[in-house]
Amino acid sequence: MKTVLITGINRGIGEALAQKFLSKDYSVIGTYRSDKSTIENKNLFALELDLSSGESISACVKEITGLGKNIDILINNAGVLLDEEETSVIPEKLRKTLAINLIGTIDFTEKIIPLINKSGHIVNISSTAGSLEKAGGASGHYPYHYPSYKISKAALNMYTRTLALRLEKSEITVSSVHPGWVKTEMGGQEAAISAEEAADGIYKVAISNPETGQFWFKDEKLPW
Repeated sequence: MKTVLITGINRGIGEALAQKFLSKDYSVIGTYRSDKSTIENKNLFALELDLSSGESISACVKEITGLGKNIDILINNAGVLLDEEETSVIPEKLRKTLAINLIGTIDFTEKIIPLINKSGHIVNISSTAGSLEKAGGASGHYPYHYPSYKISKAALNMYTRTLALRLEKSEITVSSVHPGWVKTEMGGQEAAISAEEAADGIYKVAISNPETGQFWFKDEKLPW
């Protein structure tokens, strides 16, 4: 039985991803920050993780290691959007956003890499909001709002690129994935697709063997 590790499974895309992988007979290790997942399945191992805390990251990795399972797929899904209504960078919101979306995610990933199987896959859930090409000017897809979130995703995309180059010889694939505009607490109810539809697209990328160090939406390569 293969094992997938997914951060942020207690709601939204993360919850849908956990359900998707469980339905495909994966062992799922899922993390949550405060509200524990309500999914009940013998193949689900739910662990607490606060990506803004180095102590929490270390404790969670220790628990994961204690499970004795090597990881086939790591999906860095957990993240925050703290400045949805902002058009200027608020330094305090930027610090909090980067602590979770970037620094915590990187810290967690680096500690998990030794547990990832050869030919494994690291999937960073990003956004076209972090694409430099798509963020240009008033005509861009995300012209003014939530700058801290956009900065965090652009930086996460660079981590994908640099990590992919570093792990190329180990045959571990690293990808950024845009989930789409999703009906979640973050995306809002006016969004175009459901969490389940987003999970289907992410699942297809995660189990495939795509070119490493690229940015994907379903089977489409996106511009950085």
